[in-house]
Amino acid sequence: MLYKTDTIRKFSDILSFFKTSRSESDMDESKTLSPSEKAISLVQQSDLISRDLSWLKFNDRVLDQAQNEERNLFDRLKFLAITSSNLDEFFSIRVGSLYNYLDFGKERMDYSGLREVPFRKLLFNESQDFVRRQNECYTKELMPLFAKHGFKVMNLADLTDEEQRNSEEYFDRTVYPMLTPMLFDYTHTFPVLLAKVLVFGVITQVKGSSSEEDRKLSFVQLPMNLPRFYAIERVDQIVFVPIESIVRSYIHKLYRNVEIVSTNLFRIIRNGDFSMEESDDVESDFIDEIKQKIKSRRLGRVVQASIEPGFDPDLLSLIKKRWEVDDSNIFAYEGLIDYTSLWSIIKHPEFKDQIPPTRPSVAPLVLERERIPDVFEAMRERDIFLHHPYNNFEPVLQLLEQAAEDPKVLSIKLTIYRLAKNSRVTEALLHAAENGKSVAVLFEVKARFDEENNIKEAQRLQKAGCFVIYGIGLLKTHTKLLLIVRNEGTQVRRYAHLSSGNYNEDTSRLYTDTGLLTTNEEYTHDISEFFNVITGHSNPSEYQNLITAPRYMRDKLLALIEQETENALAGLPSGICIKINSLEDRATIHQLYKASQAGVPVKLIVRGMCCLRPGREGLSENISVRSLVGDFLEHSRLFYFHQNGEPLIYGGSADAMVRSFDRRIESLFKLVDPRVKQEAIHILYFSLQDNVNSYDMLEDGTYRKCEVPEGEQPLNVHKAFYDVTLEEVMATKLFENEVVPAAEDEEDEQASESPIDGEADCKIIGE
Repeated sequence: MLYKTDTIRKFSDILSFFKTSRSESDMDESKTLSPSEKAISLVQQSDLISRDLSWLKFNDRVLDQAQNEERNLFDRLKFLAITSSNLDEFFSIRVGSLYNYLDFGKERMDYSGLREVPFRKLLFNESQDFVRRQNECYTKELMPLFAKHGFKVMNLADLTDEEQRNSEEYFDRTVYPMLTPMLFDYTHTFPVLLAKVLVFGVITQVKGSSSEEDRKLSFVQLPMNLPRFYAIERVDQIVFVPIESIVRSYIHKLYRNVEIVSTNLFRIIRNGDFSMEESDDVESDFIDEIKQKIKSRRLGRVVQASIEPGFDPDLLSLIKKRWEVDDSNIFAYEGLIDYTSLWSIIKHPEFKDQIPPTRPSVAPLVLERERIPDVFEAMRERDIFLHHPYNNFEPVLQLLEQAAEDPKVLSIKLTIYRLAKNSRVTEALLHAAENGKSVAVLFEVKARFDEENNIKEAQRLQKAGCFVIYGIGLLKTHTKLLLIVRNEGTQVRRYAHLSSGNYNEDTSRLYTDTGLLTTNEEYTHDISEFFNVITGHSNPSEYQNLITAPRYMRDKLLALIEQETENALAGLPSGICIKINSLEDRATIHQLYKASQAGVPVKLIVRGMCCLRPGREGLSENISVRSLVGDFLEHSRLFYFHQNGEPLIYGGSADAMVRSFDRRIESLFKLVDPRVKQEAIHILYFSLQDNVNSYDMLEDGTYRKCEVPEGEQPLNVHKAFYDVTLEEVMATKLFENEVVPAAEDEEDEQASESPIDGEADCKIIGE
C-alpha cells in the first residue's frame, strides 16, 4: 500500500505522461498544461529532488506516526506537536532563505529545476496541503478519542456556569494585567508583533457610530509565559480551555465604552535565516554580532501566518499588504492554531502514566554495567562503542566528572554544540577549572536557536578560568570530540571520546547516536592535531583515522565511492551503505549515480531530506533509499564501503550536505577495532531489516510505508537494539563476500563460519 496515497495520486496522471515517449502530438498537448502542472512535470524530470520538497515528505512521515492507530493517543499527540514545531522551523529557516532571494532580487535555481518564483508557488501549495492533513488528523482522528482518555478541549461557552465564573476570575486575576492593546492608526505606527505568539487583531467602533473614521484596529499579544490552556478538573475528566477562548470572551474589558466589531486570532512566523559575517575581534564584536542577529530573527520579515476560520477580510487584506505576503502565505487552521501547544496536555501530571515508557538502557556490549567503577581503567582495556539511547550516556558523563576530580588529569579539551538544561557537562568543566586543570572549550555560539543559551554557558566557563573559543568565524563547529590528558607516572596518556551526537544528556535519551571511548594513540594524536587546527594555527598534512571538513571530507568520500565503482567495473565485490540524516550534496549524489551505473549496490538510510532520486532507469537502478521514523530520532551517521571484502567504516557528525563539507568544522572517524566495526555493521544491517519504522523512497520522491510481511515477525529497531548480543553482532554480515573478523571464543567462531559467496555481485543478506 502506498504511503500517503492521496498525496501521490495527484501526480500520477502527469507522471504517466512523462514516462511515455513524447511525439509531436504529445508536445502539443503539453502546451495545454497549467503552470502548476508544468512545474510538477519539471520537478519529476529532474535527476535531483528538491531539498525543501523532500523535507516536507519527511514531515509527512512524522505525521503518519500521529495517524498510526496502533500508537497510544498521547504518543500520537506528541508526533502531531512535533510536525508543528518542524513546520515552524521550516518556514523560519528554509522559506526564510527563499525570501532572502525573492526580497533582494537574487536568482535561485532549485535542484528541481525551478526558479525562485514558480518554486515558491509549488512549495506553498505542498505546505497548504500538509496543513490541511494536519487539521484533519487533529479534528477527525484525535479529538474524537479525547473523552475516552479522560479529557476534553472545550471553549468557554461550553463550560458550566460555575466553570465560566472561575475562568473569568482567572482572567481578571492573572491574564488581564498581562495584556496590552497596541493601537494602529495614523498617529500610532504598526506594532512589531512577535513570531510564534498568539495575537488578536481587534476591530473596535465608537458606540452608536457607523462611520469608518470611528473604527479602530489594535493588536493584543498573548504573553508567551501564559499557560496555553486553563485546566479544569472535573470528577471524571479534565477540561482544557484554550487561553485564546478565555481572552476572546473577556477581551471587552480592555476596551471600555466602545463596541468590538470583531476579534481575529492569528500567529506569524518570521524569517529566521541569517548568515554570519566574520569578525576580527572574537571576544567582543563576534558575540555582539550574534546577539544582534538574534534580534534580527525576532524582527525578520513575515513568511507565514496562521489564521482561524472567519477571519475579517479587511484585516486580512491589511496585514497581507503590510507584510508583503499573499494568499499562499496564509494558512487556515480549523483546530488549534499551533499544535505545539499539545505538549501542555501531554505533560499534564494526570497523564504521566499514559505516556508509553521507554525501556531502561543497557550496558555496552563489552561492559557488565553502565556505571563503571573506573572509566579510565575500562578505556585502557579496550575501545568502548556506545549506541544511544540503548546504551546510557552515563559513561561519557562519568568520564568528564571523574576527570574533573582526578588529580592526575592535566587538561580537558571539548567541542560543544548543544547542551542540556542544567548540564552536567558544564558543571564538570567548571569543577575541572576550579581544581586547576587546563580546560579548553570550543563553544559553537551559532548553533541555531541555541545561540543565547550557548553564549550564557560559554561566559560562565570563561569566568571560571576556562579557555573558550567562540566558534571559528563563518564556519560552524559541528564536530563532537573530547580529549583528556592524564599523567600516569611512567607516561602521559590521552583519553578520547568521538561521537555523532551532542554532549547533551537530555537528547541522548531521545536521539540514536554512536560514540567511541578510546585510548588508541592514532585517534588521540589525530584529535590533538585537530584541536591545534581549531585553537591555533596548524595545518597537518593528513590524519590517520579522521576525515575532516571543510577541507578534505568531500574529496575523501568521493574517492571511496569511486573505489567501489572501479571494483565493480573490474568484476570485484563492491557495496556501499550510508546512514545519515540528510543527503543533499550534488557531487556526492552524482558519484553515487556513477557507482550505481557500474553495478555497485548502494543502500542508503536517510532519515530526513534526500535529494537523490533512487530507482530511475539508466541512472540509479542499484540505489535504494529508506527512512526510519519512530520512537527515537535517528541521528547517527555511518559510512560503509565494501573494499573488496575488507570493509572500511566511518562514524561521526557529518551529513552529506554542502554545509557539512564547506561551511562546517566536521569530522568522521574510522572504526578500526574489529569488534567495534561489527557493532556498526550490525546497526546498518538492522536498519535495513526494520519493517516497523521504515519507509522506502520511490523514484518520484514519495515514500512507501513498509509493512510486516505475512508470516514474518515484526522487527522494530527501536526495541530490538536493547536485546542485541555480542554473538549475533560478531556473526553479522551486511553484504555477501564480506570477511567476518576472527571470533573471540568458540561460540562466536561457530556463529561466524557462514560461507562467503564467491560471486562478484554483492547482495544484501535477507533481501
